[in-house]
Amino acid sequence: MSTTDTPNLEAEVTAGKPSAAGPSQDKKLGQGLKVRHLTMMGLGSSIGAGLFLGTGVGIQAAGPSVLLGYVVAGLLAIVIMQMLGEMGTVIPASGSFSEYAEHGIGRWAGFTQGWIYWLATVAVLGAEMTGAAAFVGSWFGVSPWIPAAVFVAFFALINLLHIRAFGEFEFWFAFIKVAVLVVFLVIGVLLILGLLPGHSFIGTHVFTQDGFMPNGAGGVAKAILAVAFAFGGIEVVAIAAAESENPQQSLVNAVRSTITRISVFYLGSVLVITFLLPYSTLGAAKDASESPFTKVLALAGIPGVVGFMEAVIVLALLSAFNAQIYASSRMMFSLASRHEAPRIFTKVDSRGVPISAIVLSVVLSAIMVVLNYADTGWLLTFMLNSAGASLLIVWTFIAVSQLRLRRPLEAAHALPVRTWAFPWVSIATLVALAALAALMLSDDTARVQLLSAAAMFVILVVAAFINAKVRQLDPFERQPLPETLAPSVAKS
Repeated sequence: MSTTDTPNLEAEVTAGKPSAAGPSQDKKLGQGLKVRHLTMMGLGSSIGAGLFLGTGVGIQAAGPSVLLGYVVAGLLAIVIMQMLGEMGTVIPASGSFSEYAEHGIGRWAGFTQGWIYWLATVAVLGAEMTGAAAFVGSWFGVSPWIPAAVFVAFFALINLLHIRAFGEFEFWFAFIKVAVLVVFLVIGVLLILGLLPGHSFIGTHVFTQDGFMPNGAGGVAKAILAVAFAFGGIEVVAIAAAESENPQQSLVNAVRSTITRISVFYLGSVLVITFLLPYSTLGAAKDASESPFTKVLALAGIPGVVGFMEAVIVLALLSAFNAQIYASSRMMFSLASRHEAPRIFTKVDSRGVPISAIVLSVVLSAIMVVLNYADTGWLLTFMLNSAGASLLIVWTFIAVSQLRLRRPLEAAHALPVRTWAFPWVSIATLVALAALAALMLSDDTARVQLLSAAAMFVILVVAAFINAKVRQLDPFERQPLPETLAPSVAKS
Protein backbone atom coordinates (compact mmCIF):
# COMPACT_ATOMS: atom_id res chain seq x y z
CA MET A 1 0.00 0.00 0.00
CA SER A 2 1.40 3.36 -1.01
CA THR A 3 2.03 6.04 1.58
CA THR A 4 -0.48 8.33 -0.10
CA ASP A 5 -3.42 5.95 0.22
CA THR A 6 -4.15 6.38 3.90
CA PRO A 7 -4.12 10.19 4.12
CA ASN A 8 -6.47 10.46 1.13
CA LEU A 9 -8.98 8.11 2.66
CA GLU A 10 -8.70 9.72 6.07
CA ALA A 11 -9.24 13.16 4.56
CA GLU A 12 -12.42 11.94 2.91
CA VAL A 13 -13.68 10.59 6.21
CA THR A 14 -12.87 13.77 8.08
CA ALA A 15 -14.62 15.87 5.49
CA GLY A 16 -17.66 13.65 5.73
CA LYS A 17 -17.86 13.49 1.95
CA PRO A 18 -20.95 11.54 0.90
CA SER A 19 -20.71 8.53 -1.37
CA ALA A 20 -21.58 8.90 -5.03
CA ALA A 21 -24.12 6.20 -4.47
CA GLY A 22 -25.96 8.36 -2.00
CA PRO A 23 -26.65 7.73 1.68
CA SER A 24 -26.38 4.19 2.96
CA GLN A 25 -29.43 2.14 2.08
CA ASP A 26 -28.90 -0.40 4.85
CA LYS A 27 -31.01 1.63 7.31
CA LYS A 28 -34.06 0.71 5.25
CA LEU A 29 -33.52 -2.98 5.93
CA GLY A 30 -35.14 -4.51 8.97
CA GLN A 31 -33.20 -5.21 12.15
CA GLY A 32 -33.64 -7.91 14.73
CA LEU A 33 -31.05 -10.65 14.22
CA LYS A 34 -29.21 -11.80 17.33
CA VAL A 35 -25.73 -13.30 17.66
CA ARG A 36 -27.14 -16.83 17.75
CA HIS A 37 -29.00 -16.15 14.50
CA LEU A 38 -25.84 -14.90 12.78
CA THR A 39 -23.82 -17.86 14.02
CA MET A 40 -26.35 -20.42 12.85
CA MET A 41 -26.68 -18.70 9.48
CA GLY A 42 -22.93 -19.09 9.03
CA LEU A 43 -23.16 -22.74 10.02
CA GLY A 44 -26.21 -23.27 7.80
CA SER A 45 -24.44 -21.88 4.77
CA SER A 46 -21.10 -23.66 5.26
CA ILE A 47 -22.11 -27.07 6.64
CA GLY A 48 -23.77 -28.56 3.59
CA ALA A 49 -23.86 -31.87 1.81
CA GLY A 50 -20.16 -31.48 1.00
CA LEU A 51 -19.25 -32.29 4.59
CA PHE A 52 -21.34 -35.47 4.64
CA LEU A 53 -20.64 -36.70 1.10
CA GLY A 54 -17.32 -35.13 0.13
CA THR A 55 -15.15 -35.62 3.22
CA GLY A 56 -13.91 -38.99 1.98
CA VAL A 57 -12.21 -37.42 -1.06
CA GLY A 58 -9.60 -35.59 0.98
CA ILE A 59 -9.13 -38.52 3.37
CA GLN A 60 -8.55 -40.94 0.48
CA ALA A 61 -5.94 -38.58 -0.99
CA ALA A 62 -3.90 -38.00 2.16
CA GLY A 63 -4.98 -40.43 4.87
CA PRO A 64 -4.82 -38.97 8.39
CA SER A 65 -2.69 -36.09 7.10
CA VAL A 66 -5.87 -34.68 5.55
CA LEU A 67 -6.06 -32.90 8.88
CA LEU A 68 -3.24 -30.67 7.65
CA GLY A 69 -5.43 -29.69 4.71
CA TYR A 70 -8.30 -28.78 7.01
CA VAL A 71 -5.94 -26.83 9.26
CA VAL A 72 -4.72 -24.81 6.26
CA ALA A 73 -8.28 -24.20 5.05
CA GLY A 74 -9.40 -23.40 8.58
CA LEU A 75 -6.60 -20.90 9.15
CA LEU A 76 -7.46 -19.15 5.88
CA ALA A 77 -11.11 -18.98 6.89
CA ILE A 78 -10.24 -17.67 10.35
CA VAL A 79 -8.09 -14.86 8.94
CA ILE A 80 -10.72 -13.95 6.35
CA MET A 81 -13.38 -13.81 9.05
CA GLN A 82 -11.09 -11.66 11.19
CA MET A 83 -10.71 -9.29 8.24
CA LEU A 84 -14.47 -9.16 7.70
CA GLY A 85 -15.00 -8.56 11.39
CA GLU A 86 -12.41 -5.79 11.41
CA MET A 87 -14.08 -3.94 8.54
CA GLY A 88 -17.68 -4.93 9.28
CA THR A 89 -17.76 -3.75 12.88
CA VAL A 90 -16.92 -0.25 11.67
CA ILE A 91 -18.88 -0.31 8.39
CA PRO A 92 -21.80 -2.75 8.78
CA ALA A 93 -23.42 -3.06 5.36
CA SER A 94 -25.67 -5.51 3.52
CA GLY A 95 -23.10 -5.52 0.70
CA SER A 96 -20.31 -6.33 3.17
CA PHE A 97 -17.12 -7.28 1.30
CA SER A 98 -18.45 -5.81 -1.96
CA GLU A 99 -18.76 -2.41 -0.32
CA TYR A 100 -15.40 -2.77 1.41
CA ALA A 101 -13.80 -3.40 -2.00
CA GLU A 102 -15.43 -0.23 -3.28
CA HIS A 103 -14.00 1.74 -0.34
CA GLY A 104 -10.55 0.16 -0.38
CA ILE A 105 -9.79 -0.69 -4.02
CA GLY A 106 -12.15 1.15 -6.33
CA ARG A 107 -15.61 1.29 -7.83
CA TRP A 108 -14.77 -1.45 -10.35
CA ALA A 109 -13.72 -3.83 -7.57
CA GLY A 110 -16.93 -3.35 -5.56
CA PHE A 111 -19.00 -4.02 -8.68
CA THR A 112 -17.00 -7.12 -9.62
CA GLN A 113 -16.88 -8.50 -6.08
CA GLY A 114 -20.62 -8.11 -5.54
CA TRP A 115 -21.66 -9.59 -8.86
CA ILE A 116 -19.30 -12.57 -8.81
CA TYR A 117 -20.51 -13.49 -5.32
CA TRP A 118 -24.14 -13.08 -6.36
CA LEU A 119 -23.74 -15.15 -9.53
CA ALA A 120 -21.86 -17.92 -7.71
CA THR A 121 -24.51 -18.08 -5.00
CA VAL A 122 -27.37 -18.22 -7.51
CA ALA A 123 -25.54 -20.87 -9.57
CA VAL A 124 -25.34 -23.37 -6.72
CA LEU A 125 -28.94 -22.85 -5.57
CA GLY A 126 -30.21 -25.13 -8.31
CA ALA A 127 -27.72 -27.89 -7.53
CA GLU A 128 -28.64 -27.85 -3.83
CA MET A 129 -32.36 -27.97 -4.50
CA THR A 130 -31.98 -30.66 -7.16
CA GLY A 131 -30.03 -32.84 -4.73
CA ALA A 132 -32.55 -32.43 -1.92
CA ALA A 133 -35.54 -33.02 -4.22
CA ALA A 134 -33.99 -36.21 -5.60
CA PHE A 135 -33.85 -37.75 -2.12
CA VAL A 136 -37.36 -36.64 -1.16
CA GLY A 137 -38.82 -37.73 -4.51
CA SER A 138 -37.39 -41.23 -4.02
CA TRP A 139 -38.86 -41.44 -0.52
CA PHE A 140 -42.39 -40.73 -1.70
CA GLY A 141 -42.18 -42.23 -5.16
CA VAL A 142 -42.88 -38.96 -6.98
CA SER A 143 -41.08 -36.99 -9.65
CA PRO A 144 -38.32 -34.84 -8.07
CA TRP A 145 -39.73 -31.63 -9.57
CA ILE A 146 -42.72 -31.88 -7.22
CA PRO A 147 -40.77 -31.62 -3.93
CA ALA A 148 -38.46 -29.09 -5.65
CA ALA A 149 -41.43 -26.84 -6.43
CA VAL A 150 -42.80 -27.23 -2.90
CA PHE A 151 -39.44 -26.41 -1.30
CA VAL A 152 -38.79 -23.38 -3.49
CA ALA A 153 -42.24 -21.97 -2.64
CA PHE A 154 -41.78 -22.74 1.06
CA PHE A 155 -38.40 -21.05 1.34
CA ALA A 156 -39.65 -18.09 -0.65
CA LEU A 157 -42.24 -17.55 2.08
CA ILE A 158 -39.64 -18.03 4.82
CA ASN A 159 -37.38 -15.38 3.28
CA LEU A 160 -40.30 -12.97 2.98
CA LEU A 161 -40.87 -13.08 6.74
CA HIS A 162 -39.66 -10.29 9.03
CA ILE A 163 -35.91 -10.66 9.52
CA ARG A 164 -36.32 -11.75 13.16
CA ALA A 165 -38.72 -14.54 12.15
CA PHE A 166 -36.41 -15.60 9.32
CA GLY A 167 -33.45 -15.68 11.71
CA GLU A 168 -35.38 -17.77 14.21
CA PHE A 169 -36.37 -20.28 11.55
CA GLU A 170 -32.81 -20.59 10.22
CA PHE A 171 -31.50 -20.93 13.77
CA TRP A 172 -33.57 -24.03 14.51
CA PHE A 173 -33.19 -25.41 10.99
CA ALA A 174 -29.39 -25.24 11.18
CA PHE A 175 -29.48 -26.39 14.81
CA ILE A 176 -30.63 -29.83 13.62
CA LYS A 177 -27.36 -30.26 11.69
CA VAL A 178 -25.36 -29.09 14.67
CA ALA A 179 -27.15 -31.55 16.94
CA VAL A 180 -26.45 -34.40 14.51
CA LEU A 181 -22.76 -33.49 14.39
CA VAL A 182 -22.55 -33.35 18.18
CA VAL A 183 -24.16 -36.80 18.46
CA PHE A 184 -21.80 -38.09 15.75
CA LEU A 185 -18.75 -36.80 17.64
CA VAL A 186 -19.94 -38.34 20.90
CA ILE A 187 -20.62 -41.73 19.28
CA GLY A 188 -17.29 -41.58 17.47
CA VAL A 189 -15.32 -40.90 20.64
CA LEU A 190 -17.15 -43.73 22.45
CA LEU A 191 -16.29 -46.11 19.60
CA ILE A 192 -12.62 -45.08 19.63
CA LEU A 193 -12.43 -45.63 23.39
CA GLY A 194 -14.42 -48.90 23.23
CA LEU A 195 -17.06 -47.59 25.63
CA LEU A 196 -20.10 -48.71 23.60
CA PRO A 197 -21.55 -52.13 24.53
CA GLY A 198 -20.04 -54.90 22.38
CA HIS A 199 -17.15 -52.78 21.13
CA SER A 200 -13.49 -53.02 22.04
CA PHE A 201 -10.90 -50.27 22.36
CA ILE A 202 -9.68 -49.03 18.95
CA GLY A 203 -7.46 -46.16 19.99
CA THR A 204 -4.93 -45.09 17.38
CA HIS A 205 -4.68 -48.48 15.63
CA VAL A 206 -6.55 -47.48 12.44
CA PHE A 207 -5.16 -43.95 12.50
CA THR A 208 -1.51 -45.08 12.49
CA GLN A 209 -1.63 -48.40 10.62
CA ASP A 210 -0.56 -46.87 7.27
CA GLY A 211 1.30 -43.91 8.71
CA PHE A 212 0.20 -40.33 9.14
CA MET A 213 1.13 -39.39 5.56
CA PRO A 214 0.68 -42.60 3.50
CA ASN A 215 0.74 -40.82 0.11
CA GLY A 216 3.47 -38.33 0.97
CA ALA A 217 3.47 -34.60 0.33
CA GLY A 218 1.65 -35.08 -2.98
CA GLY A 219 -1.28 -36.58 -1.10
CA VAL A 220 -1.38 -33.63 1.29
CA ALA A 221 -1.37 -31.25 -1.69
CA LYS A 222 -4.35 -33.11 -3.20
CA ALA A 223 -6.11 -32.99 0.14
CA ILE A 224 -5.59 -29.23 0.46
CA LEU A 225 -7.09 -28.85 -3.00
CA ALA A 226 -10.05 -31.04 -2.04
CA VAL A 227 -10.86 -29.20 1.20
CA ALA A 228 -9.65 -25.67 0.42
CA PHE A 229 -13.13 -24.23 0.20
CA ALA A 230 -14.70 -26.40 2.90
CA PHE A 231 -15.40 -23.33 5.01
CA GLY A 232 -16.91 -21.29 2.18
CA GLY A 233 -20.24 -19.77 3.13
CA ILE A 234 -19.30 -18.24 6.46
CA GLU A 235 -19.18 -14.85 4.68
CA VAL A 236 -22.96 -14.65 5.09
CA VAL A 237 -22.35 -13.69 8.74
CA ALA A 238 -20.84 -10.37 7.65
CA ILE A 239 -23.75 -9.73 5.27
CA ALA A 240 -26.36 -10.51 7.92
CA ALA A 241 -24.70 -8.35 10.58
CA ALA A 242 -26.20 -5.24 8.95
CA GLU A 243 -29.65 -6.48 10.03
CA SER A 244 -28.73 -7.32 13.60
CA GLU A 245 -29.89 -5.39 16.65
CA ASN A 246 -26.35 -4.28 17.47
CA PRO A 247 -24.26 -4.71 14.30
CA GLN A 248 -20.90 -4.02 15.91
CA GLN A 249 -21.17 -6.27 18.95
CA SER A 250 -23.15 -8.94 17.09
CA LEU A 251 -20.48 -9.28 14.43
CA VAL A 252 -17.67 -9.43 16.99
CA ASN A 253 -19.35 -12.28 18.85
CA ALA A 254 -20.58 -14.06 15.73
CA VAL A 255 -17.15 -14.04 14.07
CA ARG A 256 -15.56 -15.69 17.09
CA SER A 257 -18.28 -18.27 17.70
CA THR A 258 -18.71 -19.19 14.02
CA ILE A 259 -15.00 -19.84 13.53
CA THR A 260 -14.77 -21.91 16.71
CA ARG A 261 -17.83 -24.05 16.04
CA ILE A 262 -17.10 -24.75 12.39
CA SER A 263 -13.50 -25.66 13.20
CA VAL A 264 -14.64 -28.07 15.92
CA PHE A 265 -17.27 -29.71 13.72
CA TYR A 266 -15.06 -30.11 10.66
CA LEU A 267 -11.82 -31.07 12.38
CA GLY A 268 -13.61 -33.16 14.99
CA SER A 269 -15.59 -35.08 12.38
CA VAL A 270 -12.54 -35.76 10.23
CA LEU A 271 -10.53 -36.84 13.27
CA VAL A 272 -13.23 -39.33 14.29
CA ILE A 273 -13.47 -40.71 10.74
CA THR A 274 -9.71 -41.16 10.36
CA PHE A 275 -9.51 -42.89 13.75
CA LEU A 276 -12.24 -45.38 12.81
CA LEU A 277 -12.08 -46.00 9.04
CA PRO A 278 -9.04 -47.01 6.94
CA TYR A 279 -8.38 -44.18 4.49
CA SER A 280 -8.25 -46.57 1.50
CA THR A 281 -11.91 -47.52 2.02
CA LEU A 282 -13.11 -43.95 1.47
CA GLY A 283 -13.62 -41.70 -1.53
CA ALA A 284 -16.27 -39.57 -3.19
CA ALA A 285 -19.67 -40.68 -1.88
CA LYS A 286 -22.32 -41.02 -4.59
CA ASP A 287 -25.10 -41.45 -2.06
CA ALA A 288 -25.75 -41.56 1.68
CA SER A 289 -24.76 -45.22 1.97
CA GLU A 290 -21.17 -44.36 0.94
CA SER A 291 -20.82 -41.39 3.30
CA PRO A 292 -18.04 -41.74 5.90
CA PHE A 293 -20.57 -40.55 8.47
CA THR A 294 -22.90 -43.42 7.57
CA LYS A 295 -20.08 -45.93 7.85
CA VAL A 296 -19.07 -44.67 11.29
CA LEU A 297 -22.64 -44.78 12.58
CA ALA A 298 -23.04 -48.26 11.09
CA LEU A 299 -20.04 -49.39 13.17
CA ALA A 300 -22.01 -48.34 16.23
CA GLY A 301 -24.87 -50.60 15.15
CA ILE A 302 -27.41 -47.81 14.78
CA PRO A 303 -30.43 -49.14 12.82
CA GLY A 304 -31.72 -47.36 9.72
CA VAL A 305 -28.51 -45.36 9.44
CA VAL A 306 -28.70 -44.87 5.64
CA GLY A 307 -32.19 -43.37 5.81
CA PHE A 308 -31.14 -41.23 8.75
CA MET A 309 -28.14 -39.83 6.86
CA GLU A 310 -30.30 -39.18 3.80
CA ALA A 311 -32.55 -37.04 5.98
CA VAL A 312 -29.53 -35.20 7.41
CA ILE A 313 -28.16 -34.54 3.92
CA VAL A 314 -31.53 -33.20 2.77
CA LEU A 315 -31.68 -30.88 5.79
CA ALA A 316 -28.11 -29.74 5.10
CA LEU A 317 -28.94 -28.94 1.48
CA LEU A 318 -32.15 -27.11 2.34
CA SER A 319 -30.55 -25.11 5.15
CA ALA A 320 -27.74 -24.01 2.83
CA PHE A 321 -30.34 -23.15 0.15
CA ASN A 322 -32.27 -21.01 2.62
CA ALA A 323 -29.17 -19.13 3.84
CA GLN A 324 -27.99 -18.50 0.29
CA ILE A 325 -31.36 -17.14 -0.84
CA TYR A 326 -30.88 -14.65 1.97
CA ALA A 327 -27.27 -13.84 1.06
CA SER A 328 -27.94 -13.41 -2.66
CA SER A 329 -30.95 -11.16 -2.08
CA ARG A 330 -29.01 -8.87 0.29
CA MET A 331 -26.08 -8.63 -2.11
CA MET A 332 -28.44 -7.71 -4.94
CA PHE A 333 -30.08 -5.10 -2.69
CA SER A 334 -26.68 -3.58 -1.99
CA LEU A 335 -25.66 -3.56 -5.67
CA ALA A 336 -28.92 -1.87 -6.62
CA SER A 337 -28.50 0.67 -3.81
CA ARG A 338 -25.15 1.63 -5.34
CA HIS A 339 -26.61 1.92 -8.87
CA GLU A 340 -24.76 -1.23 -9.96
CA ALA A 341 -27.95 -3.21 -10.54
CA PRO A 342 -31.51 -2.16 -11.48
CA ARG A 343 -32.99 0.17 -8.85
CA ILE A 344 -36.14 -1.94 -8.57
CA PHE A 345 -34.16 -4.30 -6.33
CA THR A 346 -33.87 -1.63 -3.62
CA LYS A 347 -37.61 -1.93 -2.91
CA VAL A 348 -38.39 -2.93 0.68
CA ASP A 349 -41.72 -3.33 2.46
CA SER A 350 -42.81 -1.72 5.73
CA ARG A 351 -40.92 -4.39 7.71
CA GLY A 352 -37.64 -3.68 5.90
CA VAL A 353 -37.73 -6.88 3.82
CA PRO A 354 -36.21 -6.45 0.31
CA ILE A 355 -39.13 -8.01 -1.56
CA SER A 356 -37.89 -7.50 -5.12
CA ALA A 357 -34.40 -8.85 -4.44
CA ILE A 358 -35.81 -11.93 -2.70
CA VAL A 359 -38.26 -12.61 -5.53
CA LEU A 360 -35.39 -12.37 -8.02
CA SER A 361 -33.31 -14.92 -6.08
CA VAL A 362 -36.27 -17.28 -5.74
CA VAL A 363 -37.19 -17.06 -9.43
CA LEU A 364 -33.59 -17.64 -10.49
CA SER A 365 -33.27 -20.59 -8.09
CA ALA A 366 -36.31 -22.14 -9.79
CA ILE A 367 -34.74 -21.51 -13.21
CA MET A 368 -31.48 -23.11 -12.05
CA VAL A 369 -33.43 -26.17 -10.89
CA VAL A 370 -35.00 -26.44 -14.34
CA LEU A 371 -31.57 -26.07 -15.96
CA ASN A 372 -30.24 -28.87 -13.74
CA TYR A 373 -33.07 -31.17 -14.78
CA ALA A 374 -32.80 -30.19 -18.44
CA ASP A 375 -29.00 -30.58 -18.46
CA THR A 376 -28.66 -27.73 -20.93
CA GLY A 377 -24.95 -28.16 -21.48
CA TRP A 378 -22.24 -25.52 -21.51
CA LEU A 379 -24.06 -22.62 -19.80
CA LEU A 380 -24.93 -24.56 -16.64
CA THR A 381 -21.52 -26.25 -16.62
CA PHE A 382 -19.75 -22.91 -16.97
CA MET A 383 -21.75 -21.32 -14.14
CA LEU A 384 -21.19 -24.23 -11.77
CA ASN A 385 -17.48 -24.41 -12.61
CA SER A 386 -17.01 -20.67 -12.13
CA ALA A 387 -18.91 -20.86 -8.83
CA GLY A 388 -16.52 -23.59 -7.68
CA ALA A 389 -13.50 -21.26 -7.72
CA SER A 390 -15.20 -17.88 -7.22
CA LEU A 391 -14.52 -18.04 -3.49
CA LEU A 392 -10.82 -17.66 -4.28
CA ILE A 393 -11.58 -14.32 -5.96
CA VAL A 394 -13.92 -13.20 -3.18
CA TRP A 395 -11.37 -13.96 -0.46
CA THR A 396 -8.58 -12.25 -2.43
CA PHE A 397 -10.65 -9.07 -2.71
CA ILE A 398 -11.39 -9.22 1.03
CA ALA A 399 -7.68 -9.47 1.87
CA VAL A 400 -6.71 -6.62 -0.46
CA SER A 401 -9.56 -4.45 0.86
CA GLN A 402 -8.43 -5.03 4.43
CA LEU A 403 -4.85 -4.12 3.54
CA ARG A 404 -6.02 -0.83 2.03
CA LEU A 405 -8.56 0.05 4.74
CA ARG A 406 -6.90 -1.01 7.99
CA ARG A 407 -5.00 2.21 8.67
CA PRO A 408 -7.77 4.69 7.75
CA LEU A 409 -10.32 2.67 9.75
CA GLU A 410 -7.93 2.46 12.69
CA ALA A 411 -7.50 6.23 12.59
CA ALA A 412 -11.25 6.74 12.35
CA HIS A 413 -12.57 4.28 14.89
CA ALA A 414 -11.46 1.92 17.65
CA LEU A 415 -11.44 -1.54 16.06
CA PRO A 416 -13.28 -4.16 18.15
CA VAL A 417 -11.80 -6.89 15.91
CA ARG A 418 -8.21 -6.63 14.74
CA THR A 419 -6.46 -8.95 12.29
CA TRP A 420 -3.26 -10.17 13.90
CA ALA A 421 0.25 -8.96 12.99
CA PHE A 422 -0.87 -6.46 10.38
CA PRO A 423 0.19 -6.27 7.59
CA TRP A 424 2.18 -9.52 7.59
CA VAL A 425 -0.74 -11.88 8.16
CA SER A 426 -2.72 -10.10 5.44
CA ILE A 427 0.18 -10.41 3.00
CA ALA A 428 0.69 -14.06 3.96
CA THR A 429 -2.99 -14.70 3.26
CA LEU A 430 -2.63 -13.30 -0.25
CA VAL A 431 0.45 -15.46 -0.81
CA ALA A 432 -1.46 -18.53 0.40
CA LEU A 433 -4.36 -17.74 -1.95
CA ALA A 434 -1.91 -17.34 -4.85
CA ALA A 435 -0.33 -20.68 -3.96
CA LEU A 436 -3.78 -22.27 -3.89
CA ALA A 437 -4.48 -20.88 -7.37
CA ALA A 438 -1.20 -22.37 -8.62
CA LEU A 439 -2.15 -25.71 -7.04
CA MET A 440 -5.53 -25.59 -8.79
CA LEU A 441 -3.79 -25.14 -12.14
CA SER A 442 -2.01 -28.47 -11.58
CA ASP A 443 -5.28 -30.41 -11.29
CA ASP A 444 -7.50 -31.06 -14.33
CA THR A 445 -10.85 -30.55 -12.59
CA ALA A 446 -9.73 -27.63 -10.46
CA ARG A 447 -8.07 -26.00 -13.48
CA VAL A 448 -11.37 -25.91 -15.34
CA GLN A 449 -13.04 -24.31 -12.32
CA LEU A 450 -10.29 -21.72 -11.93
CA LEU A 451 -10.28 -20.78 -15.62
CA SER A 452 -14.09 -20.55 -15.63
CA ALA A 453 -13.98 -18.25 -12.61
CA ALA A 454 -11.25 -16.19 -14.29
CA ALA A 455 -13.40 -15.85 -17.41
CA MET A 456 -16.35 -14.74 -15.29
CA PHE A 457 -14.07 -12.26 -13.51
CA VAL A 458 -12.93 -10.70 -16.80
CA ILE A 459 -16.52 -10.40 -18.04
CA LEU A 460 -17.57 -8.66 -14.83
CA VAL A 461 -14.59 -6.29 -14.85
CA VAL A 462 -15.59 -5.21 -18.37
CA ALA A 463 -19.18 -4.78 -17.16
CA ALA A 464 -17.91 -2.68 -14.23
CA PHE A 465 -16.10 -0.30 -16.58
CA ILE A 466 -19.16 -0.06 -18.83
CA ASN A 467 -21.34 0.69 -15.79
CA ALA A 468 -18.96 3.44 -14.66
CA LYS A 469 -18.76 4.93 -18.16
CA VAL A 470 -22.55 5.05 -18.51
CA ARG A 471 -22.75 6.81 -15.14
CA GLN A 472 -19.84 9.07 -16.14
CA LEU A 473 -17.79 7.98 -13.13
CA ASP A 474 -14.18 6.98 -12.66
CA PRO A 475 -14.08 3.17 -12.22
CA PHE A 476 -10.81 3.42 -10.26
CA GLU A 477 -12.13 5.97 -7.77
CA ARG A 478 -12.46 4.64 -4.24
CA GLN A 479 -15.66 5.50 -2.45
CA PRO A 480 -15.14 7.62 0.68
CA LEU A 481 -15.83 6.00 4.01
CA PRO A 482 -19.31 6.62 5.48
CA GLU A 483 -20.03 9.94 7.18
CA THR A 484 -20.86 8.15 10.41
CA LEU A 485 -17.12 7.67 10.93
CA ALA A 486 -16.38 11.41 10.83
CA PRO A 487 -17.11 12.16 14.52
CA SER A 488 -14.72 9.41 15.58
CA VAL A 489 -12.00 10.91 13.42
CA ALA A 490 -12.61 14.33 14.90
CA LYS A 491 -12.17 12.92 18.40
CA SER A 492 -9.04 10.96 17.59
